[in-house]
Amino acid sequence: MVNSKEFTNRLAKIMTFYELSATSFADKIQVGRSSISHIISGRNKPSLDFVMKVVQTFPEVELYWFLNGKGSFPPTTSSEIVSKKEKKASTITSKEDAIPKRNQNKTSKEIEKVILFYTDGTFDTYNP
Repeated sequence: MVNSKEFTNRLAKIMTFYELSATSFADKIQVGRSSISHIISGRNKPSLDFVMKVVQTFPEVELYWFLNGKGSFPPTTSSEIVSKKEKKASTITSKEDAIPKRNQNKTSKEIEKVILFYTDGTFDTYNP
């Protein structure tokens, strides 16, 4: 069982490490701002969804440490840091693999238009 007071201390340590206020932390992990306030005050216990959002958003945070306080944060050894960077890089590589490869010939091409699509359904168009 998670000790609420110790959990809140670990949560505060994460926010301090990433230099985030409670508001910006809530926005970053995509939870309501009041959720952070209620957890920190001890009114509510963290949900599994909350814990998983923190761990997924901040790969340096180990789940076992976050829940039980066993282990360390931030990663103390260089091998832990390298391992986290490799994990991130492999994720990026797999996403890049899904994008078709560009023509490797060094032909002269000019950009005609750039379109950015946002998750809210809107988009921006840029003409250089």
